[in-house]
Amino acid sequence: MSSSTALKIDALVKTYANGVQALKGVSLEVPAGDFFALLGPNGAGKTTIIGTTCGLVNKSGGTVSVFGHDIDTEPEMARAQIGLVGQEINFNPFEKPLDIVVNQGGYYGVPRSEAIPRAKQLLTDLGLGEKMNDRSMALSGGMKRRLMIARALIHKPRFLILDEPTAGVDVELRRGMWEYLRKLTAEGLTILLTTHYLEEAEQLAKHVAIIRKGEIVANGTMKDILS
Repeated sequence: MSSSTALKIDALVKTYANGVQALKGVSLEVPAGDFFALLGPNGAGKTTIIGTTCGLVNKSGGTVSVFGHDIDTEPEMARAQIGLVGQEINFNPFEKPLDIVVNQGGYYGVPRSEAIPRAKQLLTDLGLGEKMNDRSMALSGGMKRRLMIARALIHKPRFLILDEPTAGVDVELRRGMWEYLRKLTAEGLTILLTTHYLEEAEQLAKHVAIIRKGEIVANGTMKDILS
């Protein structure tokens, strides 16, 4: 498999201990440089796919690789390619945004001398320049989301995964976020967005897959799916 594929999922199955089958043999391919939307209602399996890809959820069957790195045989390499923006706000509210982003870089081995200017640039680009030294708890919901995007990008991943990133974000901030994400894709970053808002997917994505009850029920270009 060439590195022209950012994410390749083949026959992915996940059965939880209680017997619930969250994924029923999902196969999916996200081309490198694409803006791909995974659309479906809550509980359809979107978050399970992301959790498996990022090594947070153990799969029951199938294969997943990220830019050619199999998550079973090369987990570190696969994870290093990914920046994840999860659904839950999960940073220390007492820390400053700048420190949160810089420290994240440290987990990926980015030296502080590189991480600090890069973090300042990311936070500025995301409209948090004036807030980077305030306590994070003082940020609005939308700003917290954007802080999570900055944190996910600090180690220059090739593949950004956004799990319902605009939940609780007002429309104006949402549009600003979309603009920024479009710019990133134009610069070559691959983005996978999960959402249950068709409007969001429509605004952004080139390709879309629709998941329902653990199965992909449609997959193609946004134009094809809409028609």
